[in-house]
Amino acid sequence: MSELTNLARPYAKAAFEFAVEHKALDAWQGMLFFAAEVAKNGYVAEQLHNGAAAEQQAAFFIQVCGEQLDAHGQNFVKVMAENHRLLALPAVFDAFVALKAEYEKEATVEVVSASALNAAQQDKLAAALSQRLARKVKLNCSVDPTVVGGMLIKAGDMVIDGSVRGKLDRLATALQS
Repeated sequence: MSELTNLARPYAKAAFEFAVEHKALDAWQGMLFFAAEVAKNGYVAEQLHNGAAAEQQAAFFIQVCGEQLDAHGQNFVKVMAENHRLLALPAVFDAFVALKAEYEKEATVEVVSASALNAAQQDKLAAALSQRLARKVKLNCSVDPTVVGGMLIKAGDMVIDGSVRGKLDRLATALQS
């Protein structure tokens, strides 16, 4: 997968820069999402693997996408087809979303707790994390009883383990040392 990520990065950056320049970030995100879903389809992937000429692949892909792609999106697909990169569209979409989040100073934070957080707790946590990360925070909360108590917070590379399970694991490690 890292190979696809490396191949996708320049395309995502080009699409992102074009979208910023034309003030069309949401439109491009929508087009790339749809194109990525089409590229994931088994029948479409099979057609893209069949070794057809780039023009034929682009025409097929654009026909499948229909009106979901505007003229610029269609040109983007044509360029990717010329370079035999249409199967990298899901990775292009992921990289585009990451660039957009960075640009808009947003962060998606995974929160795992032993019990469901109410709205007030989520608001308080989001405010504290927004201040710490200097970004607008979107919480993805889930419940895992094995956490026992407290919560586990993941934001990108940062992990804050305030769970009882984590504390017990660290204590067990310290006692074994």
